[in-house]
Amino acid sequence: MTGNKATIRAAELLVQQLQLHGVDRVFCVPGESYLAVLDALVDAPEIQVVTCRHEGSAAMMGDAYGKLTGRPGVVFVTRGPGATNASAGIHIAHQDGTPLIVFVGDVDRGVTERDTFQEIDYRGMFGPITKFVTQIADAARIPEMVGRAFHTALAGRPGPVMVTLHEDMLLDHVEARPSRRLDPVAPTPSPSDQAELARRLSAAQRPVLILGGGGWSAQAALDVRQFAENWDMPVATSFRCQDYIDNTADQYIGNLGLGANPDLLQAVENADLVLLLGGRLGEVSSNGYTLLDMPAPAQDFIHIHPDAHEIGRVYQPTFAICAGSTQVAACLANLTAPADRPWSRQTAKLNASHLAWISPVQIPGAVQMGDVMASLGKALPEDAILTNGAGNFAIWPNRFHRYRGYGTMLAPRSGSMGYGVPAAIAAKLQFPDKTVICFAGDGDFLMTGQELATAKMYGVAVIVILLNNSMYGTIRMHQERDFPERISATELVNPDFVMLAKSYGAVAQRVTSTEEFMPAFERARESGASAVIEVVMDQEAISPTATVTSLRQAARA
Repeated sequence: MTGNKATIRAAELLVQQLQLHGVDRVFCVPGESYLAVLDALVDAPEIQVVTCRHEGSAAMMGDAYGKLTGRPGVVFVTRGPGATNASAGIHIAHQDGTPLIVFVGDVDRGVTERDTFQEIDYRGMFGPITKFVTQIADAARIPEMVGRAFHTALAGRPGPVMVTLHEDMLLDHVEARPSRRLDPVAPTPSPSDQAELARRLSAAQRPVLILGGGGWSAQAALDVRQFAENWDMPVATSFRCQDYIDNTADQYIGNLGLGANPDLLQAVENADLVLLLGGRLGEVSSNGYTLLDMPAPAQDFIHIHPDAHEIGRVYQPTFAICAGSTQVAACLANLTAPADRPWSRQTAKLNASHLAWISPVQIPGAVQMGDVMASLGKALPEDAILTNGAGNFAIWPNRFHRYRGYGTMLAPRSGSMGYGVPAAIAAKLQFPDKTVICFAGDGDFLMTGQELATAKMYGVAVIVILLNNSMYGTIRMHQERDFPERISATELVNPDFVMLAKSYGAVAQRVTSTEEFMPAFERARESGASAVIEVVMDQEAISPTATVTSLRQAARA
């Protein structure tokens, strides 16, 4: 409502809605299109405004916040290039199922659809990678649309929402009307569904439980472990969801990620029952959609997911439950286990295979990353948070580290480079007393490494382990496999990473041997500042299981 009843500026009303929904931190790159919101945030000191150096980083920080808290990460960017720069982080939230709300300052209402300076069709551009895109032209609808944004980001399969804000609209005055905080509604399995689930599980001979998707919680991870122990049920995790169960559990059998343990893949193929809880079994976790028959798996395939639209979308289940992962996990923890569990021997065998799979492996060069990971595993506290972007370097923390609790792994299931540094900063802001380690490759680091300036600005100390092999390693690996010895576009000339890190105020060291790593790590940890440890890798060590030479030899065979 406008006119004489106006009581509050629209930008202030928007900030009030953020407060109502429990927002305590927003990530942004400032822009003139939403200056009124930045001004209103001055009067909301309980909301920390984190100024980033790139909108993609801001969105990645928002994604990490959403993963860690279960509440939507909130991001503000300006119109046009601000929004398009943010798209990398938005796509991560879309594929990973992370609640995220991106507010975009937009052009004035009176000049829309003229290809105005930095104008974009946000629905057309971002509709495919968001759950909902809306435009607020009437300031009186701010409480309605912000509430809908939070509800949509959290409902069913969580994901990103984009809300555009006309610059002139933010200056309007409207009557502030009461509104309510919206908390997510997640369905709980019915007693009959629980009984049928227990019946099918008890009747199985070779069951496998696979965990994945968004909408999890620390309690859900504990409940799943309780179920696994009660039933001695073999539990695998889908791609980059390793922290959904304590990896030291006797029932944990590994991760269905890139380059998964062959024994694990065979166990899923040979299972007579596959229970997929929360996940989608996408391309990576299904081993290129070959792990199960398409579209109807041969196994008794049980799919439990909070979003009915995801059930049967790719694989057709024999039994399905539409329910939240946290709610189902609580039910599983209370299911009475049968006296006869014929799969117990298989569980022990697969757990032993997993432990062998994560044992250190020898690679070319003076730095043995398998030994480094083993040493780190002993030195890190159980609640340490590890982050990474994308590249072959990520195999080291993804395969060889044992994640102990929910929220200790931040990694993009979308395979986006540059995620590790922003995610580490967001994690350290959220949990300042926890150890936060970012693994990055040299190509990966230079996507978002400038956010070390953000870490310095806000006084957070993250440790970056930068594996430098002077190339885009993953692409080089595929290049050598498909076009051996025809190197194109994958070699890199890097800056002096030690000098670069120091210029950002970080403690910086270069490591060229295995023996140098742990002393360097301890110095970094004791410094109390952000730190970068550059680990110089041999280019032959293209991955833990392959060398450049072996790839060339295989291609010639």
